[in-house]
Amino acid sequence: MRARRQIIRIDEEKCNGCGQCVIACAEGAIKIVDGKARLISETYCDGLGACIGDCPEGALTIEEREADTFDEAALEEHLARSAGAATAEPDHLACGCPSAMVQTLKGEAAPAAEAESATAAPSQLSNWPVQIHLVPPAAPYLDGADLVIAADCTAFAFADFHRRFLAGRVLLVGCPKLDDAWFYRAKLAEVLSQNDIRSVEVVYMEVPCCSGLVRLVEQALEDSGKRVPLTLTKIAIKGEIRESTTSEVSAEPAAR
Repeated sequence: MRARRQIIRIDEEKCNGCGQCVIACAEGAIKIVDGKARLISETYCDGLGACIGDCPEGALTIEEREADTFDEAALEEHLARSAGAATAEPDHLACGCPSAMVQTLKGEAAPAAEAESATAAPSQLSNWPVQIHLVPPAAPYLDGADLVIAADCTAFAFADFHRRFLAGRVLLVGCPKLDDAWFYRAKLAEVLSQNDIRSVEVVYMEVPCCSGLVRLVEQALEDSGKRVPLTLTKIAIKGEIRESTTSEVSAEPAAR
């Protein structure tokens, strides 16, 4: 059913695809599609505009127009599907795809014949898979882990990534601009709530869109209700650490 009501409007010319609005939308009504924020369904948007203040480009406004009515029942089903995918998708992939098979790695150096030179540093990667989409929340290496959640680009920009961030830690990687931010938030909240995570370090790039990863992790911590030391480390495009701060996040699960 359609009616004249308030609903979000997204100016694609202004949108830079940073994903902040996706994180801020508790209804999961907005997604990044082809590098731009899109309203995926009018029935999921309540028109209250909680996402507006999180847009750094001023691309979001509330307008009054003819639109499908807000459907709370459809929204609940949508949110349940989004949260359920956080466990169902990895389990499905792990059954048929070797690339998603859960493995705890021992961190041994590669055989000498495979090394580029005698001075090649050994990998410090301790787990597989590493993509947030593929890691099951019940993966055995997560319980009791010191967790590094890194934006995809950081390992390419920061030359000493393995030694500085991976030794003795579990790695999860993703892109807050190109991937499904709502899925990330739900998945990370499950990882945090189902495991005794000892600490979290978010490694992200200095570009504006990458700060979305920080927001995702902070909101996942709130959703999980866990008290966890959180370190935020920003990497410059030229490769140096721009800043690093540590705090302890403690919150009750976020209420809708």
